[in-house]
Amino acid sequence: MRSLSCDVAVIGSGPAGLAAAYGARERGAEKVLVVERGGELGGILPQCIHNGFGLEIFKEDLTGPEYATRWMRRACDADVEFLTETMVLEIGESRTLVATNERQGLMCIRAEALVLTMGCRERPRGALAIPGSRPAGIYTAGTAQRLINIEGYMPGERFVILGSGDIGMIMARHLVLEGAHVAGMFEILPHVSGLRRNLVQCILDFDIPLHLSATVTEVRGRQRVESLMVSEVDGEGCPLPETEREVPCDTLLLSVGLIPENELSRQAGIPIDPVTGGPYVDEDNATRVPGIYAAGNVVHVYDLVDQVTRSALRAGRRAADHVRRGPEPAGRRIAVEAGENVRHVVPQHVHPQALEQHPFTLEFRVRAPLECAVYARVHADGETLVSRRLRYARPSEMIAVTLKPDLASRIAEAETLKVACAHA
Repeated sequence: MRSLSCDVAVIGSGPAGLAAAYGARERGAEKVLVVERGGELGGILPQCIHNGFGLEIFKEDLTGPEYATRWMRRACDADVEFLTETMVLEIGESRTLVATNERQGLMCIRAEALVLTMGCRERPRGALAIPGSRPAGIYTAGTAQRLINIEGYMPGERFVILGSGDIGMIMARHLVLEGAHVAGMFEILPHVSGLRRNLVQCILDFDIPLHLSATVTEVRGRQRVESLMVSEVDGEGCPLPETEREVPCDTLLLSVGLIPENELSRQAGIPIDPVTGGPYVDEDNATRVPGIYAAGNVVHVYDLVDQVTRSALRAGRRAADHVRRGPEPAGRRIAVEAGENVRHVVPQHVHPQALEQHPFTLEFRVRAPLECAVYARVHADGETLVSRRLRYARPSEMIAVTLKPDLASRIAEAETLKVACAHA
């Protein structure tokens, strides 16, 4: 078995992987290696030919390929090394990777620090238990996006989209522009699960029928999808039989959520948050296994690529610090918990002494949407530390609250921090 060594190894070359590698080199790590299972860098970005990327990082409106290219250039200019078409099979003890590719065969990669940036995958039909036959013509929205934008293949003519995630809404618009007919988008929730801007720009502006509190109850067709049975649902998400109707179509796209890719994380013994599906991390994106950091959608699913990039830069820099200075005393750890109307919070624990050095941000999503006079609050053992007024709070849009160094003394002896989001 061939052996390699590096200061920082990064698994995945999507926007998080590229930014983490650049951040590690920027902070002084001498040898940074990115391991990518695919044949090209950039992750999902090369197939995202729509614009809307880079508004926060670059202050420009870029397409996915343009955004990826900028970070590829930055990483290459920083002398980051890449292993493409290389599959990581295992994360062993002491941050040792077992990987393989056609060129070098089986190899062992020893890293002083490791950054996990494997991203996420789409939830497939098998996770939904939709009754009916199993004909051709059922795709996840991301798969259809790649077929059209990369492979040049139109997967159907008349589409129905189940779910209202951002990729689904973007694909609804793209399908119309490509000349297809979108018979409707059906969302089981009473609100869309993607960003408001995509609802307006992709669904409302293109007059695509949107059905909330509705779902697909049966797939019909033998060789190819011929139609779908759809119905409204009650407050518990159960179909209402009296509302069931048939919608003719030849293709069903699924946009029903993303799942962080954490099989390798579990294998490495990293504790996983059952709510986010990602590793428990602290304010520096460190997991609970020393020397292993995680960033981007592998931690929890972000709204924007710029947010992914920021988390990855932080993780890469902290990984480089770990290599340069060695493990630092972790100190006292405070749990961060989800309070009223909050589904989850990242990071899940923080260190008071870290707040003395630099501010850090708590990111969270609400359970139910709220409009007008909404307050996001952070409490330390019941005492309010931060109260921020919001115009609204929606499950589809991540909310961030920053804790500043002047609060360090107030949380030093706290047992827990609790984040809540409610009306005044």
